[in-house]
Amino acid sequence: MEVKQVLRMKEGTGKASYANNSLIQERGITNVRTILQGSIQELYRAKLPECLVVADLGCSSGPNSLKVLVDIIDFVDVTCQSLNHKLPEFQVFLSDLPGNDFNTLFSLFPSFWEKLKERKGSDFEVACFISGTPGSFYGRLFPNNFLHFVHSSYSLHWLSKVPKGLVGDNGEALNKGNLYIAKTSPPEVGKAYQEQFEKDFTLFLSQRSLELVVGGHIVLLIASGGESRETYIPFELLNMALKDMILEGLIKEEQLDSFNMPMYCASAGEMKELIEREGSFTLHHLHTFTLQWDDPKFVADAARAVLEPLLASEFREATMDDLFCRYQEKIGSFMATDKAESHTTTISMSKKG
Repeated sequence: MEVKQVLRMKEGTGKASYANNSLIQERGITNVRTILQGSIQELYRAKLPECLVVADLGCSSGPNSLKVLVDIIDFVDVTCQSLNHKLPEFQVFLSDLPGNDFNTLFSLFPSFWEKLKERKGSDFEVACFISGTPGSFYGRLFPNNFLHFVHSSYSLHWLSKVPKGLVGDNGEALNKGNLYIAKTSPPEVGKAYQEQFEKDFTLFLSQRSLELVVGGHIVLLIASGGESRETYIPFELLNMALKDMILEGLIKEEQLDSFNMPMYCASAGEMKELIEREGSFTLHHLHTFTLQWDDPKFVADAARAVLEPLLASEFREATMDDLFCRYQEKIGSFMATDKAESHTTTISMSKKG
């Protein structure tokens, strides 16, 4: 499976789309708004740029990237007022893989301007130039010393590819019957996923260190969990739904055996170690918070908006309604007896001189 060819959020603005089912991600972004504020205001005070160059990496097709942009402009405006400075121009690049639904994202621009006017007043004026930048953030996207600020939310848990080492010497799947790392997975599986994340995250950091100006800032929100059991529960429940469908002959066992989710939920400690080892950034803030699951349908719909294009590439589009109906039932049964939550690690750092 070529990850960059199939990894994207559910396109459009329909009932199952990411644009209408990204409230969990919005909650996470709102939760760390003060960290974003501190980072962007510190950056502006230090650089005082005439044009602030911003990139949102993994922007997807929903409204969250534009909501973050409203916050950035608001925070800079407040700082400018305190310094009696003119508001700078903004050059903003929204970047994701080429298969992302940029058309839906661009269609949200009028609502972005409306939200900005609501926040700042109808007479508020700002020169903000927004464009789309298709490409992988595991490679170069921008020229050297070009960006002032990078934001990325709920994207860096996705790997550049399915890890090597998930197939034995005899060609048999090592993680048979599992979409992802599970309690029944052999140690080699977890090690393969961890090593791929280490390569990818280090590459992300090294590429951004070239593109950012000295003193440029990064704020990241990354789905995380590490060794916590809760990290794997969503996929254990999805596994259960898929196995029920196998027993009923709706999908083939070989399909599940050969499919491996291209993601890794690292722990905060793993991320901190990799940032320090790569060496290009000064770490200002790193902590992990939890978001509670509050409704089975809400969680299942959010998961479908993220996972359907990827799963449909292996298990067929026609099975998706049935699969996520079963998944919702599994989530409901789990939530009836156990606490259900997800974990996010937020990171704020700046490029060293």
